[in-house]
Amino acid sequence: MRVNFTVNGRQQEADDVWEGESLLYVLRERLGLPGSKNACEQGECGSCTVRLDGVPVCSCLVAAGQVEGRDVVTVEGLAEFAKQREQRGQHGHGGPCGTGTGPACAGKGGVSLDAAKQWQAHGPDGELRSRAGDSQTGEGTELSTIQQAFIDAGAVQCGFCTPGLLVQADALLEENPSPSDQDIREALSGNLCRCTGYEKILDAVRLAAARQEGAR
Repeated sequence: MRVNFTVNGRQQEADDVWEGESLLYVLRERLGLPGSKNACEQGECGSCTVRLDGVPVCSCLVAAGQVEGRDVVTVEGLAEFAKQREQRGQHGHGGPCGTGTGPACAGKGGVSLDAAKQWQAHGPDGELRSRAGDSQTGEGTELSTIQQAFIDAGAVQCGFCTPGLLVQADALLEENPSPSDQDIREALSGNLCRCTGYEKILDAVRLAAARQEGAR
């Protein structure tokens, strides 16, 4: 099976995809994007969270065939995605990680499909990227607000859970720029961390929210 979809603003094609392959497997093993982590493979830990048409999903639960013609953003493309979202001034869905197709996602939330498909990867000089690897790795791009906040707040230890937390936290702040502690805890309830004790992660989201508020 061949699957064509957009990843981090660039059209991608995955060949010889087995019907049972997950989006997570395709991203990591076929497209060389290791940011989304393979941990539980049951949608329990949130380490593989990506955005599918703007909605946070556990990529281990999404069949590769389901993303045909759709838009995926991984942690590698998060900074550029956040930058272009700010330029559009749009808000989306910050609920817990899922498949993006359940009742909780029906008819609400998420960057619109049209808006998601309009996003294209740009280089630091504003030029559209044309070489594979630039935007995909995230190298050479300015960190997003939430990424920098995780560093400044000391919310990263082993780093295995960090990509999923970043994607989920970014989605939360997109929908709710001034979340309460309860909002943060609920949004990140599907993301497990065995190192930090979560307090530094909460600090990072609070810091990012404050910085976003100050920038407006």
